[in-house]
Amino acid sequence: MKFDLTDDQNAIVSAVRAIVDDFGDDYWLDLDETGEFPEAFYQAMVDGGWLGIAMPEEAGGAGLGVTEAALMMMTVANSGGGMAAASSIHMNIFGPHPIVVFGTPEQRAEWLPALIQGRNKCCFGVTEPDAGLETGAITTTAEHSGNGYVITGRKIWTSTAQRADKILILARTTPKDQCARSTDGLSLFYTDLDRAHAEVREIPKMGRKAVDSNMIFIDSLPVPGDHLIGEEGKGFQYLLHGLNPERILVAGEAVGLGRNALTRAAQYANERIVFGRPIGQNQAIQHPLAHCWAELEAAELMCMRAAWAYDTGAPSGIHANAAKYLAAEAGYKAAEQAVLTHGGMGYAREFHVERLMREAMIPRIAPVSAQMILCYIAEKALGLPKSY
Repeated sequence: MKFDLTDDQNAIVSAVRAIVDDFGDDYWLDLDETGEFPEAFYQAMVDGGWLGIAMPEEAGGAGLGVTEAALMMMTVANSGGGMAAASSIHMNIFGPHPIVVFGTPEQRAEWLPALIQGRNKCCFGVTEPDAGLETGAITTTAEHSGNGYVITGRKIWTSTAQRADKILILARTTPKDQCARSTDGLSLFYTDLDRAHAEVREIPKMGRKAVDSNMIFIDSLPVPGDHLIGEEGKGFQYLLHGLNPERILVAGEAVGLGRNALTRAAQYANERIVFGRPIGQNQAIQHPLAHCWAELEAAELMCMRAAWAYDTGAPSGIHANAAKYLAAEAGYKAAEQAVLTHGGMGYAREFHVERLMREAMIPRIAPVSAQMILCYIAEKALGLPKSY
C-alpha cells in the first residue's frame, strides 16, 4: 500500500499549480462581482491540454484516470478560484464520459476533440424543476420526427448554458406509463443548443457568480438521429457510468477549497496580534483548525480510495459517495472556520474567505444531497432496506 504520488502525478499537480497561481485573488474577486466567466483561466487550461486529462488519447486526450483528474481538480480548487475555477472546467472533465463509453467511433471522433480543444462548449441538461433528484420523474420529451427527434421541456441548474453551444441532454422517448421502471424509456443526446428553440435564463445565486447556472426552456428543438448516444431508452443507465467519477471529482474540489480556506485561516492566525500575542497561539483558535486539517486529510484519502477503485475496475459506488459526503462536509467546515478565525474581517470580501464559504455550499448540495448519499450507503454498505 502506497500513499505517495507518482512522479507523473506530482508533475500534473505542479503544472496545474503553475497555471492557477497566474490567476490571483483579485482576478477571482473581480469576476465574483461582475459575474463574467473566467475566460482567461479557461483558455489557459485548454492551452495546457487539461480538459482532456481523462479523455482517450485517440481523441487528443491524455488517457489518464479519474485519480489524475481528481488531483487536478483538487489543485484547481485549492486556489483563489475555488469552486468558480473548478466549475468552469468541471463539465468537460466528467460530462463527456457517456460519449467515451457508449458513443460510436464516429461520434467520439467528431465530438471529443472539439471539447478537449475548447472549440465546443457543453452544458449538462438532466435536472428538472419538478423532478430534482428523482430522475425518473423528468418530463422533457424527445419525439420521433423524420430521421431524428424533437425535444421539448425544461431543465434547471444547468451550468455554463449562457455560453454553451452544445448540450448533453436526457429526455423521455417512451412514456413513463409504458415502462417497467420510471428510469426506463429515457434517452441521452448530445446536440446543438439552438437558441432559436431554447431560451436560457440565468438564476441569480449566493455564490460562484462567475459560472452561470440556468433554467432552460426548450421548444421543439430539432435533433438529428445520429445525435442519440447508444440505444434509445437506456440513457439513465448511461448516466450512471458518469455518476461515480463526478462524485470523486466533486470530493477533490471540496478538499481543495477547504485546504485553501484553511491555509488562509492559519496565515491570519499567525499574523493577527491581540493582547500582545498572535491569536494562533490560543488553543481556541488552534484546535478547530487542527480538527479541520484532520478531516480534510481523511476526506482526501477516501477520495483517492474511490478513484483507485474506479480506475482499477473495482466497485466504487460506496466509496465515491462516501468521498463526496466527507469532503463536502470537511470543505464547508474549513471554510466556515476560516471566516470565524478572521473574526469581523472574515465577513469582508477583501479577505476572500467569505467567498470560499459561499462556494463551499455547492458540494454539500450538488450533484446529490447528503441525505441521499447516507440512504445509499445505508442500503449498499450496511444492507438496510431501501428508504425511498
